[in-house]
Order: sequence, then structure tokens, then C-alpha cells
Amino acid sequence: MVKILAAIFALFFGAAALAQDVADRSLGEGPYERLVVRGATLIDGAGAPPAGPVDIVVEGGRITQIVPVGAPGLPIAPERRPAAGGREIDAEGMYVLPGFVSLHAHIHDETTGQGVSPDYIFRLWLSHGITTIRDLGNQGGAAWTANLARRSARNEIDAPNIYPYPVFRGWSAGEVDTPAEARARIRKLKSDGAVGVKFFGAPEEILWAGLEEAKKQGLRSTMHHAQLDVAHADVLDTSAHGLNSMEHWYGLPEALFEDRTLQHYPLDYNYSDEQHRFENAGKLWAQAAAPGSDHWNSVMETLLEREFAIVPTFSIYLSSRDWMRSRRAEWHDTYTAPSLWNFYKPDRNAHGSYWFDWGTEQETAWRENYSLWMQFINEYKNRGGLVGVGEDAGYIYSTYGFGYVQELELLREAGFHPLEVIMAATLNGAKILGAADRVGSIQVGKQADLLVVRENPLANLKTLYATGHIKLDPATNKPVRVGGIDVIVKNGVVYDGAALRNSVQEMVSAEKERYDIAPGPMPIVGFDLP
Repeated sequence: MVKILAAIFALFFGAAALAQDVADRSLGEGPYERLVVRGATLIDGAGAPPAGPVDIVVEGGRITQIVPVGAPGLPIAPERRPAAGGREIDAEGMYVLPGFVSLHAHIHDETTGQGVSPDYIFRLWLSHGITTIRDLGNQGGAAWTANLARRSARNEIDAPNIYPYPVFRGWSAGEVDTPAEARARIRKLKSDGAVGVKFFGAPEEILWAGLEEAKKQGLRSTMHHAQLDVAHADVLDTSAHGLNSMEHWYGLPEALFEDRTLQHYPLDYNYSDEQHRFENAGKLWAQAAAPGSDHWNSVMETLLEREFAIVPTFSIYLSSRDWMRSRRAEWHDTYTAPSLWNFYKPDRNAHGSYWFDWGTEQETAWRENYSLWMQFINEYKNRGGLVGVGEDAGYIYSTYGFGYVQELELLREAGFHPLEVIMAATLNGAKILGAADRVGSIQVGKQADLLVVRENPLANLKTLYATGHIKLDPATNKPVRVGGIDVIVKNGVVYDGAALRNSVQEMVSAEKERYDIAPGPMPIVGFDLP
């Protein structure tokens, strides 16, 4: 447990000097003075149904024209087409949609328990279409993350655009023990380059001071409502003090309690025992007010009135309802680094590796948890609430990028129409960041963050995985693998999806060779790494 606390402390409050360097850009091409995407079906991210074919013109990294060039099933009219560009992308018969926004990301590095490089993570994110991330805490700290953000904005590294939201908590190496210190901490985070803050819990007077100072400093805010502090800081409390959004679900069921004030913890419960922590978290929604009840509606209406945003991160807890399926996902063998795989395995000393004796009873409770949780999120969306997409990958068998597409599938399971899923992943994310004037939809004047895909993502979100999707070829009666994003455009820089995927596979293969690990399925027990 000492190692777990040390790892969490290092993740949230580590010094920038310990963080790993990020290599200069080596894969993307451009940006070009003039880039033209030709003949695609447009999914704009703002909720409009697909339309096309269109040509999209990008100049100086910005979208300058979106031109309808014909009708489906007919030859494209040459006289309608914009002039040629320095780079042309033939997207006829394909789909174009905005780059994805991931609102819950962590830039881990080789100094953390995951043992992976930022370059590995960035390439996985880009290969899954993630062109913008909100980083919610890493080993390097705010200044290091802000420097990465500047380098990415200048297209100097192969990475998504980065919005630094460092973590604030009521203990930080003795830095935050009073409201005055809380305010000073927030000001320091801003001076280091933060554009927002992720709160994690604190004594009341410290938390309220931190939230008030963040608002005063013009910093947006989100929060993981840690169970250690949720007795005085559920989502109704924090949103009343100006919190803009929440991560996961902690703090929401507690606001929905009717016949208790605290979760019903077993009498031998210990939060520091992670199977205790996550097993009982899976029983939380069953203790909340029933869907459609007066209290359920009252809480929802209050959050809607406060224009509060929710980032559920369904995917990070997916293993809790089917651990066997998560640990045997097909991408682990070629895309999950051995060091990361080791971090996932059952281990009392690693955060999120709580599989000490995880069985049918735990998974059954978690399935019920998901059913109620998803019902709230879908209804919140239906009533006008803002729901965004994040993955929190690098823990609990969630591999970067793959966890994001899993999140899209889980929103679909919750009841979102595929167009609503894409909107949550694009324009909603941009709105939550306060960046909807720059990213989040395909619109003239916005940043050129575009995805070109051969398969229709609305018909099958699985085609967005780097591993693609297997279907039967009607012509040959043989299975074929389709999918994977073909082209990713970030700030006008053009990335070949296959090249990104191959570069990650090469990284994983090189690490296996370094540790003399045979190719093939990853063993559940992990490896004996030096």
C-alpha cells in the first residue's frame, strides 16, 4: 500500500525534472499551404446527419471551404471542385469527421508504474483519432505539461493538442493545509501554464477556497470526487461552489441518497485495500434513489440548471464487469507494452490492479451498477445535459486509444444514437474545454482536425479500433479485417493511420525483444521484468 500511495503521489505531484523527454516530430507531414480532402461523406460532429460528397479545403491549418461537389451515386462534378492543393487526399467513398477530444487523459512516462513513454501513448491516441486531450495529472507537473502543449500546438511533436489540468488535492507534500495555501497553490498552477484544474478532494474549507480561486483565476475545473471526502463534497456540494464538470461517477450516487448519508460500507472495509474499494464502488448505484423518483429528478434538474458537464469514463471500469474479456482483448498482444501489461496484473502495490479474488459476485454487482449509471447519463443527455468522452487509460486493462473507442461503444450501449456518440466525442468535448470556437466540429474557420475513414463509423464503431473489425467478405466467403482510421489530420499535419499503428507495434516488439519475451498472447501473470 505504501507503493500505491507513493505512485499516486508521484502521479499527481511529481517534479518536472523527473519527467521523460518527448521526441521531435518524425511521422506527420505538413502542414501544407493548401490541403484538400476530396469527395468524402461529411459527419460534422455538430449533430447533422451525414452529407456528401464534399471537398474540404484547409489553408494554414484552418478549414477555409466545405464544398458540396455532387450527389450520392452520381459522378462528381469537376466544375464544382475547389482548386488543387499542395496535398490532396482522395476520400471518395470514405467518411470524414472531426478529430476526437479525450477529456480524461494522463501522459504517463517511464518513471511511473506504467513504464511507457509519452511517444508510445501519443501515437496510440493519434492512431485512434484523438487530436485533442485534457491531461488530468502526470508525473511531470503543470509546467512540463504546458511546455508539451506549446510544442504540440507548434506541430513540433507527434501528439494531440494538450490542455493541462493538473491535480489539486488537500495534501501535497505539506503545500496545502490551509485555505490561503490552497489559493496560492491554484495561482502557482496557473503561472505554470495550467488552463484548468482537476480537484480530487480536500477538507471543506480548503476545497471551497481552491474552487473559488480557480474561478477567480479563469481556470476551468473538474473533479474526481474521492470517497475519502465525498461525505462533505458530493456533486451537489461541489457544483454549488462552481465546479464545472465531474469525472467518473463518484459523488453522483451519494447526491442521490434518500435513506442514508453515507455509502453502506462493510464493517471490515479499508479504502486502501483496492479490492475493497472497487468491489464496494460497484454496489454504489444500487443505494441511490430509483430512476424517475422525485429525488432522482431533483438532482438531475439541479445539475442541468447549473450547466454542469459529466465525463463518465465508462470504459475504465469495464474490466470490473468482465475481467476475463478485458484481459484477453485482441489488441494486448501487439499494442500493449510489456511494462504496461505488468502494471495491469493482480498486484496490491499497483493502483487499479485489484484482482485479488475477483469473481461472479463482484461482476454481477458491477453490471447492475452500469445499468443504473448508464440510465442516468443517457437521461441527462436527453434533457440537455452536456456529456463528454474520456478514457482514463493506463489502468485496469485499458490501453490508450483502445479505451477511448470502448467508451464510444459504451455510450452507444447507454442509449446514445451513433451521431450523439460522435457529438459527445467532438463538439461536446470542445464545449467542456471552452474551445468550441477552435475545435470539435468541421466548420469553416476552425482548426483542421479531421479523420478520414473507409468504413462507416456510425454503422459500426468497432471499425475505429486500431485492430479494426472482422467481417465476412461476400465475394470470397472468407473473413477479412477492415477498419482502422486511414488518415488523421491534426492542426493541418497529415498522419497516415497505418504508419502510426505500425510504429506502435514496432515499439512493443522492440520492448519484447529487449526483455527476451516471446511473441504471442500476454500471460495473465505478467513477466519478470528487470
